[in-house]
Amino acid sequence: MKKILIISLSIIALIIVSITIYWNFPIEITRKSDIKSGNQIIENIENYRKNSYKLPEVNDWQTLEQLGLQKDDPAKPVYNKDEAGNYELIYDDGLGGPYLLWNSKEKKWTIDQPKITP
Repeated sequence: MKKILIISLSIIALIIVSITIYWNFPIEITRKSDIKSGNQIIENIENYRKNSYKLPEVNDWQTLEQLGLQKDDPAKPVYNKDEAGNYELIYDDGLGGPYLLWNSKEKKWTIDQPKITP
């Protein structure tokens, strides 16, 4: 009986420690694949901006799909832009935030709430 209790408590403690360690890893490690695909999309958007002198429109899905975004695909980020020429890529995990996002003004990946509203 004591062995079962000790083993159970040890497993619970190990799970708690593992979750705590995972939450404290930098997002560059925990969201590496999302950031990698997001960086490719950012590069495509910046090339589009350089060639057309404007950002793609939020509802122009033909252009956005060419840039690497897909409508209603939870594996792909959501694209939003404002009137000042800034944009965000937001990975919406469906949990209500905070989200993994990239803001063109800050030029870095963060875990935060969106700053640009659609």
